[in-house]
Amino acid sequence: MKMSRKVIIQNELGMHARAAAKIARLAEGARSKVYIVKDGQEADATSIIDVIALYCPSGAEVVVKITDPGDVKVLNRIARLIESGFGEL
Repeated sequence: MKMSRKVIIQNELGMHARAAAKIARLAEGARSKVYIVKDGQEADATSIIDVIALYCPSGAEVVVKITDPGDVKVLNRIARLIESGFGEL
């Protein structure tokens, strides 16, 4: 069973390297795969380069997706991080 959550990039600089690093750190705590999806493109959330390559400016809608329901806490932490503007607001 896959689970996902839509979130909007809130911070002015979008999903830049520091923000992607924060996501990767959280995703590394998951038991299974975590993905960030934008416009149908899927990036491994543990890969800073993959996440940056999605190009997610402020206002972009992304989906945080997990492959193991046991990782729902990781899913929610990443979604909250994005919704809070990566602590930059």
